[in-house]
Amino acid sequence: MKYLRLRHQGDERFGRIDGDAVELLDGELFGEHRPSGERVPLDGVEWLMPCVPTKMVAIWNNFHAAAVKGGNTIPEEPLYLLKSPGAFNWHGQPIPKPLAFDGRVFYEGELGIVIGRVTRNVDEDGARAAIFGYTCINDVSALELVDKDSSFGQWTRAKSFDGFGVFGPVIETGPLPDDAEVVTTVGGRERQRYPLSDMIIPPLKLVSMISRDMTLMPGDVICCGTSTGVLPMKAGSVVEVTVSGIGTLSNTYAPAA
Repeated sequence: MKYLRLRHQGDERFGRIDGDAVELLDGELFGEHRPSGERVPLDGVEWLMPCVPTKMVAIWNNFHAAAVKGGNTIPEEPLYLLKSPGAFNWHGQPIPKPLAFDGRVFYEGELGIVIGRVTRNVDEDGARAAIFGYTCINDVSALELVDKDSSFGQWTRAKSFDGFGVFGPVIETGPLPDDAEVVTTVGGRERQRYPLSDMIIPPLKLVSMISRDMTLMPGDVICCGTSTGVLPMKAGSVVEVTVSGIGTLSNTYAPAA
């Protein structure tokens, strides 16, 4: 089932896709909900973030191919940072150019995990119950900032500019295909294509291990990391991230004002 949030007649609503329409729901996305009896055409929907996270956990170095290319060791536990809530962005919205950084800005197409319940210190069975579904991610990054000051790696700043945590358009609650891939295109040109099976620490293990460090809340998003093919975006470029079984997240990197 594909769930989304949308603006309908001025109100923020949520629903699920049914063919070429959205069946609107009443209740709570991560709790009890029921059909409201309303249906709206999917075409022309005003998309919102598919959920409202309290935090976005971004994983680094989580694909074998990228680790080999970068000369990195294979991690035994998740390597991660948190993105600022001000970075949260969604399908169809511009990715704004940072005001205080003039360098290159990179796309990173990824799979995202959406948490559906309060989750703390769980094993992999508990992680399975905690995962509400999956979404598409563009973990936008100003990577040149990371090592700009040799005394301190600026990962949080590099990944937390306004609009840099893009996710959506939907949350898919069903299982992903066994051969699921992430495909990123920029201006219609394919730049990334990699299998999720190459992931070093897979979703259930990620959720379990992170839940031992911090409590995960309903709506929190874990960005599973990216693989090879990461490059800078040109102003005005349309960047699309497609994950098998979920859909396509599409945004434009906004030109300089």
